[in-house]
Amino acid sequence: MPKFPRRIAAKFRELGARAEAALIPFIVAGDPDLETTRALVLELENRGADLIELGVPFSDPMADGSANQRAIARGLKSGASIPEILRLVSELRKATAIPIILYGYYNPYLHYGCDQLARDAASAGVDGILAVDLPPEEGAVLRKATRANGIDLIHLLAPTTPLERSREIAGRASGFLYYVSVTGVTGARRDLPDDLAEHVRAIRQVSDLPIGVGFGISTPEQAARVASFADAVVVGSAISMLAEERGRSGMIEAIGSLAGGMKTAMRSARDVNGAPPR
Repeated sequence: MPKFPRRIAAKFRELGARAEAALIPFIVAGDPDLETTRALVLELENRGADLIELGVPFSDPMADGSANQRAIARGLKSGASIPEILRLVSELRKATAIPIILYGYYNPYLHYGCDQLARDAASAGVDGILAVDLPPEEGAVLRKATRANGIDLIHLLAPTTPLERSREIAGRASGFLYYVSVTGVTGARRDLPDDLAEHVRAIRQVSDLPIGVGFGISTPEQAARVASFADAVVVGSAISMLAEERGRSGMIEAIGSLAGGMKTAMRSARDVNGAPPR
């Protein structure tokens, strides 16, 4: 069997040794163009991002709220297809080893071909794939392809997922588990659920995989709270909103500043509270 880099696992080990939570920004590839996306990935890493989720534009993003939907539409308009995104990742690999995850919907993956996608993604330097609308029971084809090519297949858990089903899903996943903090679509929220930490602690009882929390996190204060009990914080809609508000000329600095503020707050929270018990 060929050897693969397994950058996601290595990153979580590295962060765990420092008792630090991962910051995982989600950005839509091609919003507003792929050259800006490339610059943004490098800026986010420079500001403290530990992994990157690259959104694959799709015409029916049912799990995404309005901010991400508009960002996805801009990505589609710029021509950010899977081949173009993989070319971008190949270019990024000349400058960075940050773990990169493709976040998208199953239809584009299936249309491209799961085996071909896994091979091409591995060749480009992709580390993980997430299909937000693919039930684990129906993911055998993609799972076989990703495993054969050393790519982590990341699955979602929701607040409504029973604990025994969480165990089953975790058994099919690799890399980390993505816990959706709220029911509904993506989008910045003023408040996060009071029982969020309790849910994450329960999931730890059925899986040893790192747990990332996303959907609704938009401020450094929220990121710090989540970092006190989770292994990773995922932020997306707040970034899409800044991309829309600031435009091509100002978005890189604005988004980098948000990420830097979040990472600083997350480190401070861990300094005070320590790492969550495993």
